[in-house]
Amino acid sequence: MEFTIGGRLEVRITPADVGKRVSVRRRTDNGGPGAEFTDVVGVLTSWNNGVLSITRKSGESVHIVESSVAAGKVVPAAPARRRGPAASFGELAAVTARAWQPVESEALGDWRLRAAGGFTRRANSALPLGDPGLPVGEALGRVRDWYEERGLPAYVQTATGAEGTQELLCAELERHGWRREVSAEVRIAALAPVGDLEADVRAVRLTREPDAAWLARYQRFSTPGPHVLRVLGSGPSVWFATVPGATGDAADAGPDAPPAAIGRCVVDGRWAGFMAVEVAPEHRRRGLATTVMAALARRALDEGASAAWLQVEEDNEGARALYDGMGFAAHHRYHHYRSA
Repeated sequence: MEFTIGGRLEVRITPADVGKRVSVRRRTDNGGPGAEFTDVVGVLTSWNNGVLSITRKSGESVHIVESSVAAGKVVPAAPARRRGPAASFGELAAVTARAWQPVESEALGDWRLRAAGGFTRRANSALPLGDPGLPVGEALGRVRDWYEERGLPAYVQTATGAEGTQELLCAELERHGWRREVSAEVRIAALAPVGDLEADVRAVRLTREPDAAWLARYQRFSTPGPHVLRVLGSGPSVWFATVPGATGDAADAGPDAPPAAIGRCVVDGRWAGFMAVEVAPEHRRRGLATTVMAALARRALDEGASAAWLQVEEDNEGARALYDGMGFAAHHRYHHYRSA
């Protein structure tokens, strides 16, 4: 990345650039002969008391002493996408929220407080898509109180890494003592290639509700209750996929056979969201995850969808490799911050 003018390193950022995406080159030693440098790219979230704070697209905060800055400049808000459907952060945030709805919710300005008996962070976290109508510190106090009244830990879900995401809010959460617990990627792809994957989708049974066998395979169904079923059943058009554990056609296996694989898909306009794709350990490496995805994609295509999204935690290397092969590319990352 070029920082020089006439062969000299130039610092072309100031505290007035807080909130912009920047690239900063800093010295990693005392700056003497043979000095070494490292580059940091992200949103400049503060510049106070001689220290710059930059939030990378991963959500990591980097603090840089001003005296170590050798060069810096403002860079475009987000790199150009090379594949996949066009999508804004705002559109995806709304679509992903509709696919995993809480049992109870309440507005705090433009923020949405969500609860579902503690079943998943997504359904039990504040979604801050705008102005809470209060100073952030006061709003976070309201969030803590709301979840405390329900006997739940207080979480705020944020996003980084795309135009319009919430790096400034992430930095503000950290300043108020909230800590990032879990991060995941939101990935998107064209839907038709997923439906065209080579797979014997005849083995997949599609239903509108999860049956006992589906729930028995679902790893998160450790605390069953009506709140779990309400979250799983939420969304504009919801489908559940089951691959029976017995060999042969699904009709021969029977509806009560222990499932080899499951999945869930929510169709919402042009979008199809994939969740809860799980394969029994004894049936892995047989292409069943691909089979489930292809079957759900074909049903979503029949309903008029053309684009796909999913969420995958950053440490799930197996799933990331699978989705890479299907053409999914990272759009942004989301994070759950927990109150200290």
